[in-house]
Amino acid sequence: METDSSDVSKAEEFKVLANEAFNARKYAQAIDLYSQAIEMNSRNAVYWANRAFAHLRLEEYGSAIQDAAKAIEVDPKYSKGYYRRGAAHLAMGKFKEALKDFQQVKKMCPNDPDAAKKLKECEKAVMKLKFEEAISAPDAERRSVAESIDFRSIGKGHNSLMPTELAIAAATVAVMAAVVMLFRTSVATIVAAVVVGLLLLFGAYWWSSYNADVEPQYSGARIEGDVITLDFVKKMMDDFKNQKCLHKRYAYQIVLQTRDMLLALPPLVDINVPDGNHFTVCGDVHGQYYDLLNIFELNGLPSEENPYLFNGDFVDRGSFSLEVILTLFAFKCMSPSAIYLARGNHESKSMNKIYGFEGEVRSKLSDTFVELFAEVFCCLPLAHVINGKVFVVHGGLFSVDGVKLSDIRAINRFCEPPEEGLMCELLWSDPQPLPGRGPSKRGVGLSFGPDVTKSFLQENNLDLVVRSHEVKDEGYEIEHDGKLITVFSAPNYCDQMGNKGAFIRFEAPDLKPNIVTYAAVPHPDVKPMAYANNFLRMFS
Repeated sequence: METDSSDVSKAEEFKVLANEAFNARKYAQAIDLYSQAIEMNSRNAVYWANRAFAHLRLEEYGSAIQDAAKAIEVDPKYSKGYYRRGAAHLAMGKFKEALKDFQQVKKMCPNDPDAAKKLKECEKAVMKLKFEEAISAPDAERRSVAESIDFRSIGKGHNSLMPTELAIAAATVAVMAAVVMLFRTSVATIVAAVVVGLLLLFGAYWWSSYNADVEPQYSGARIEGDVITLDFVKKMMDDFKNQKCLHKRYAYQIVLQTRDMLLALPPLVDINVPDGNHFTVCGDVHGQYYDLLNIFELNGLPSEENPYLFNGDFVDRGSFSLEVILTLFAFKCMSPSAIYLARGNHESKSMNKIYGFEGEVRSKLSDTFVELFAEVFCCLPLAHVINGKVFVVHGGLFSVDGVKLSDIRAINRFCEPPEEGLMCELLWSDPQPLPGRGPSKRGVGLSFGPDVTKSFLQENNLDLVVRSHEVKDEGYEIEHDGKLITVFSAPNYCDQMGNKGAFIRFEAPDLKPNIVTYAAVPHPDVKPMAYANNFLRMFS
């Protein structure tokens, strides 16, 4: 069926407006305008590919793949259709699918250096993936990284895997045994050996205490003993603000102590806020450390009198993710009831590998820390309930009706997020304005309507769902007849979205949400995604 010439002309007008909105970084508006162009003329592959590009900017990778595939269907010779679909596959970690698309782009544009470069990077990613799969151990055989680390043994001039006191104690026993065997008939010699042994043991503990300290030239924050204090956390935060590093010994101590606390928590944590007290919920921070500091400037540091819940996606994209996670973990160690932490979809190996956290940790600390963080992220709770009334989760609700809080409590969370099921949906799902359920615009999880939210709240005697996971222009959005609030705490996300950040303060007993918004603050000249994979930086 031929498209009317007036419709073609009108479609072009919508496309021009959409391009202007896109260039102004108003991606949602651009999608609406491209959609109107498509309604006028659905046989133009450019409109589909351009809308796919806008979906990519909003991290709606499932929708981007659908639109790019439609562009290819309309015009199989349009290279940008394959290009956009390949970019979306890369962003989802589907390297093999992306490779096929970029091979097609290279075939269609053999002299395009940009296409050749992206194909080469994609080939490297696929080869790396195959290598990692080949050498990886089955889950049942995998040993805990955390249990192999003794942070007290990490100090100046000490590289042994055996704790110092254990090594010297063993040497002491050996010396005593040798003396007794050589001179077993001499009581005086045995007594002398015992005295020498005691002196050696005393020396072992003295040397262990001395050696557990860090290099004398280290001028950063120090933990005295096993207790992480507010003074230490403040000093560490100030060091991070000035782009100084924390010694590995203390980083290990913070992460390992946090792991011990998280292991003891259930998948769904109940939070009690006494009458007259308040409680703050923050959304995604995404490695924007200086904006995290601004939250504390506006709302105070975490304490038992000023508790927080950070609702997942602490890391990735922003290039100060390590500083963010160590700060949040340190507050958890300092006072467990001062801060609560929920898992987001970016607290996972697959996301960290693509979006920068893995590269950042490897650059600032070591490969061992990469494995350690992956292990600790699997210990994070999946959701929280405040005073039995406010359900807080990173992503959203479920593909089936009748899910009870007891079902969430029964989830085995100590694993990488699966691609389907309750745990996946808690981390990945998004609300939609229409009733019912629909496919996820991200390609993972689902979209759920106001009726789904209402039913879940009624069946579990709850009043409100608070979730994060999505950039919002004002830092928040109230949806589903006021029964669902999205809160996002990373302003000017990735230095390009221009959005505000927000957090929510609840006052007990009524738990009425008081939403505070704020703008981004300056940060050092380290770009977002600085540690991300090369191929992903090409599309940023």
